Amino acid sequence: MDQRDLRIIELLRRNARIPKSKIARELGITETAVRKRIKKLEDSGVILGYRAIINYRKINMMCSYTGIDVEPEALINTIRELRKIKQIYSLYLTTGDHDILVEIICNDINELEKIHSRIEQLPGIKRICPAIVTEIIELKDTEGS
Repeated sequence: MDQRDLRIIELLRRNARIPKSKIARELGITETAVRKRIKKLEDSGVILGYRAIINYRKINMMCSYTGIDVEPEALINTIRELRKIKQIYSLYLTTGDHDILVEIICNDINELEKIHSRIEQLPGIKRICPAIVTEIIELKDTEGS
């Protein structure tokens, strides 16, 4: 991992659709070199994927970032079970307020309540704390520096 890799990561973070030719010009290297570097970052697990940022309200859906507190001995099984829930798009182990944080994308509050109820029924769950996204206030500039 060098400064060029870090710059590639930054450019992709800002705009995952940036043309590789533009990255190459920015770094002063060939497009082939950029492709190889990105492939290496993907293969090594540094880059896990690419995604669009969606304003779910505009398509009559909703997003919740839900914190989950779990007994330590139930952590691995909880993660295994959470992976089975198709509406969970991201799953993170965290420090601080919650053991696990999940991003849930669903159709409406009724579906979200069912998902939360399903999570609450898992062995070892102590508490769930949803934070429903009501509005996206600001996104960092996706094209600038």
